[in-house]
Amino acid sequence: MILCAGLGTRLKPWTERHPKALVPVGGIPMLRRVIDRLSAQGFDEVTVNVHHFADQIIDFLDGHDLPINNVSVSDESDKLLDTGGGILHAEKYLAGDSRPFLVHNVDILSNADLEALYKTHEDSASHVTLLVSDRKTDRKLVFDRNYSLKGWVNLTTGQMRPASLEILPGDHVLAFSGIYVMSPGVFDIMKENGFKDAFPIMDLFLSGISGLRITGVRQDNLEIIDIGKPDTLHRANLSLQ
Repeated sequence: MILCAGLGTRLKPWTERHPKALVPVGGIPMLRRVIDRLSAQGFDEVTVNVHHFADQIIDFLDGHDLPINNVSVSDESDKLLDTGGGILHAEKYLAGDSRPFLVHNVDILSNADLEALYKTHEDSASHVTLLVSDRKTDRKLVFDRNYSLKGWVNLTTGQMRPASLEILPGDHVLAFSGIYVMSPGVFDIMKENGFKDAFPIMDLFLSGISGLRITGVRQDNLEIIDIGKPDTLHRANLSLQ
């Protein structure tokens, strides 16, 4: 699933007339870049959620010869559901069989080995496998020595989730990449624990639900640029020259 429904407020004025998903990076819309990367790594079905300028994204998908032909649109035109609600809303597209599904923010440019991430998840007992890195950011996830998720920390303000979080020697404090793999069983966990309508997926990840296993995975030489801000978009364009 490619998350494309966001308002992209940090990329104004572009997003006053266009969806963030279609912002060009190196002359190519980000949505096309993500689809091309998924296809190159063996993925053959894609679900795209839409809200902000939904018609432009649908026209783009219909009007271009894409390397993945099986593309479903999860329509959130009536109400923006945030990342978690968007994934739950797309359940009918994502849980059609027992296979896990990969989730990729449309504003992430990376050299991630998505096929390896997917295989790691398949070989694990986790409900969710998060791709993480040492990328510089104030807000990071905290994992124990076995890379099981413990919580979240803002390194600047000291805020933690949960508030009782303790960062111990041997813990891993790493940045979230916006790329992860989920097993279909997570849908039942969401609904059984009151997750519905609009909610950030991080609320689920940090909920502390008993039995919900979330692990982190690092990849060597991983490079990630979040193009969701003007300065990082500029850096991404420079990197592709």
